[in-house]
Amino acid sequence: MTRAGNPRRTPQATPRRPIQVPRISPGVAMLVVAMIGSVLFVLYTITVRDASQIPLLAAGSVALGLVFIALAVYCVRATWLAGVDGRNGRALLLAIAGGIAAILGSGCLAGAIILFLLSRPPA
Repeated sequence: MTRAGNPRRTPQATPRRPIQVPRISPGVAMLVVAMIGSVLFVLYTITVRDASQIPLLAAGSVALGLVFIALAVYCVRATWLAGVDGRNGRALLLAIAGGIAAILGSGCLAGAIILFLLSRPPA
C-alpha cells in the first residue's frame, strides 16, 4: 500500500521482441565473395615478379572493375527501392555508395586498358 491508500501496482514485464538479424540477399553475398576474391587476386599479382606480372595485374584490374560496376548497378536498384519506400536517408547513402563504386569501377577498367597496352611488346 502507498501512503494514499492505493494498492501498489506490480511492475509489468515489457514484451521482448526477438532481435532481428538483417537478411543478406544472395546477390550481395556473391558481390562480397567476388570483391574479396578479386582483391586477393590483385594482391597476389602485385607480389609476382616475372614477365607475366603486368598481364595478370591487368586481368585482376578487369575483375575488380567488373565487381565495382556490378555493385554500382545493385546500388541503383537499392536506391530506387529505398526511395519508393520513403527511406530518404538510406536512399541518399546508397546513391553515394553507388557513385563511389561506379567511379572506382571505371578507374579499374581504365587502369586495365593502360596495363594491357603496356604489356604488348613494342613494334
